[in-house]
Amino acid sequence: MPNNILIKGAKIVNDGTIFTADLKIVGKRIEQISSEIAAKANDRVIEANGQYLLPGMIDDQVHFREPGLTQKGTIRSESLAAVAGGITSYMEMPNVNPATTTIEALESKFNIAKQTSAANFSFYLGATEDNLEQIKSLDPTKHCGVKVFMGASTGDLLVEAPEALDAIFRDSPTLIVTHCENTPMILSNVAAYRDAEKIPTILDHPKLRDHNACYASSSYAVDLAKKYGSQLHVLHITTAKELDLFEPGDIEGKKITAEACVHHLWFCDEDYPSLGNLIKCNPAIKSKNDRDAILHALQSGQIDIIATDHAPHTFEEKQQAYEKAPAGLPLVQHALLTLLEHVDKGRLTFEQLVEKAMHNPSKRYGIQERGYIREGYFADLVLVDTADSYEVTDENILYHCGWSPFKGVKFSSTITGTWVNGEQVYDGKSVVMIPGVAERLSFAR
Repeated sequence: MPNNILIKGAKIVNDGTIFTADLKIVGKRIEQISSEIAAKANDRVIEANGQYLLPGMIDDQVHFREPGLTQKGTIRSESLAAVAGGITSYMEMPNVNPATTTIEALESKFNIAKQTSAANFSFYLGATEDNLEQIKSLDPTKHCGVKVFMGASTGDLLVEAPEALDAIFRDSPTLIVTHCENTPMILSNVAAYRDAEKIPTILDHPKLRDHNACYASSSYAVDLAKKYGSQLHVLHITTAKELDLFEPGDIEGKKITAEACVHHLWFCDEDYPSLGNLIKCNPAIKSKNDRDAILHALQSGQIDIIATDHAPHTFEEKQQAYEKAPAGLPLVQHALLTLLEHVDKGRLTFEQLVEKAMHNPSKRYGIQERGYIREGYFADLVLVDTADSYEVTDENILYHCGWSPFKGVKFSSTITGTWVNGEQVYDGKSVVMIPGVAERLSFAR
């Protein structure tokens, strides 16, 4: 029997408007949206009672750690945390073990996700200085993009040689997404500390990985994209200095776009003394002024997309000395809650949240029939109660690593339901893994 769900009396946020309506799900898709839909005998009725119904969040940047790093997280564990956080689709990064640098390795991850993912999925191919033929083999309708670490990576995923970067930007058939930090500048900053016989601490993290290191790399990427007419998406912008590289306005028609991540919108350097290595990430969380500038750039359209850069490590790894502690933090379960907090505080509107975290990822990647609440689209949905709070505790953290930088934070909203392809996978209290529900994302481009 097809899945028949009727959500009554929801405030639907979609396409720049908020309106109260009923919504009918049949099977995997939204069949009807209307001011009043009569329930049928086989309908499961959910009374929204004025809660907000949003498209599921599409997260274009996560690290789920499988294969090879499963002590930190797995596709199953992190995707379950994601759907509890209202994320219904994700695109995952190649820095696993072994790194995802061949089409064969890429398709192997799709096969894992087909069996174990709770949310819809896609995976990036990682660029190296010698895998151009693999990059050229990507299928724009099946593969979300190629990830280029233009600095600050490990192993063979660091791409610095100008001739290799030129070839990637010239020949990639898919969207190019970049991590932009200039490694020589970072190493020079570290050397200056050593020359002064200083031992860096977490308080120095945004000084070592500073504005200039970010700008030098991101401006280089933008110059390459303009030179070759590439489709470029610059990930996790952290500095006010970088914002002038990006045009304001609607995402439609842009060849060069930019992203902000939820932790860079929430934390600033004033949080290092209390949270320490738990918020160590690359690129670094920087000043309050940078954070405020990024929020403003979301409103102007200089930044087009909000994502997470979810990157879990074990708590024990994070307890090491600053220089040994790995960079990255778990975020998918609480990302949407942080954005709803920005709405509550008047920093973003509901419509802007949905545009940046749902609509624009769909547009930028050409995701087919997702990211909107429309009749005929896949029923990827999240129901939000802004009248009920949610506190992050040890008991309700779902990440495999078991910790969150938001522990103890009481958010002003709570997520009461998440649907992936018409199936409810989260009911506000528990998540369920329904094999075969999540699907591989496809792209109309």
